[in-house]
Amino acid sequence: MIELTRLNGNPMVLNSDLIKTAEASPDTMLTLITGEKLIVRETCAEVMERVLEYRACLLASVARHSPPGVNLERIVSLSNLPNSEEPQSFSPGTGRTPGSR
Repeated sequence: MIELTRLNGNPMVLNSDLIKTAEASPDTMLTLITGEKLIVRETCAEVMERVLEYRACLLASVARHSPPGVNLERIVSLSNLPNSEEPQSFSPGTGRTPGSR
């Protein structure tokens, strides 16, 4: 979960796995996998930074709680495989999903 600020100044917490796209026009508009659109004060770069920071914390937690001998590289690589039931994440710097134009 990441904390963002709505355009009206109200803080909100968002499940970052729900973000489908982020675009600046000029305000940052997030489109969720549900189709809902949110406008936030943070830039696209700030949103991506918070998402990456949150995911890094999750991986660090997995590493701390994993028994000795667990291959963390394998766990990370498996967690990044595309899943037909889940949307693809947006590409850093482009705000697009892989393969989109």
